[in-house]
Amino acid sequence: MEKVLQKAEVLIEALPYIQRFNRKIIVVKYGGSAMSNEELQKNVIKDVTLLKLVGFKPIIVHGGGREISRWVGKVGKEAKFVGGLRVTDDETMEIAEMVLNKVNKNLVTMVQELGVKAVGISGKDGGLLQVEKKYADGQDIGFVGEITEVNPKVLYDLLEKDFLPIVAPIGLDEKFQTYNINADDAACAIAKAVDAEKLAFLTDIEGLYKDINDKSSFISRLSAAQAEELVSDGFIGGGMLPKLNSCISAVRNGVKRVHILDGRIPHCLLLEIFTRQGIGTAIMDDEEWGLYQQD
Repeated sequence: MEKVLQKAEVLIEALPYIQRFNRKIIVVKYGGSAMSNEELQKNVIKDVTLLKLVGFKPIIVHGGGREISRWVGKVGKEAKFVGGLRVTDDETMEIAEMVLNKVNKNLVTMVQELGVKAVGISGKDGGLLQVEKKYADGQDIGFVGEITEVNPKVLYDLLEKDFLPIVAPIGLDEKFQTYNINADDAACAIAKAVDAEKLAFLTDIEGLYKDINDKSSFISRLSAAQAEELVSDGFIGGGMLPKLNSCISAVRNGVKRVHILDGRIPHCLLLEIFTRQGIGTAIMDDEEWGLYQQD
């Protein structure tokens, strides 16, 4: 009986969050280790499917970097990166598109196995992601795209028809050349364009630390202004810096909350969204920060 009551308490704790975010759009950027581990992959898809079934409007934006690197190695090429961005020549672009489309349809299949209708698209479809050539530290890195415009009509149409959109980060330039896009950038741009209530990054880290070497400095909640202070004061470096800047940009452009979560933890998405304390880091706009302070 005690175990049954505990389950009821969990559901009751989730109720105000379900009410608050009912019919709101949430963008989930899915990548990292959670994508390469089959069990974690199933857990993530279950989480997103549950969000859909309790009234959220989720959109998945996925990566596939590790799988792309594996296939690049299979054809005898070496994966090269500049400033964290993959150097993408013609052959690598062809491999990347093939791999991302394969990943995309696998995710669609997993969602539909759970009884939810899903549609897999890339940024090419409906002119969703328009790009121009991106440079890394002034270097030409090939067919890597910088998003210039998002046309979210195809996403709105899918959501209206009760589909769960799953987006591969590939776009076209004005000459209809195909480009690979950083999945973090794609998720941020899409979240801004659809006025998402939440943007969740599933990563390979627990969240944000003021001092990465001091586990007691973990930050579970902060405002966008506080996040900007951390950046300007030099506390954030390495691969977290561009991710945090993307998070801040998303919040400053209409996204209410951005979550940085450890995708290696089973059901991290549900634990973060449906519990007060959560398990990752949430960056909030001023309104949400005020609500959080009052809770």
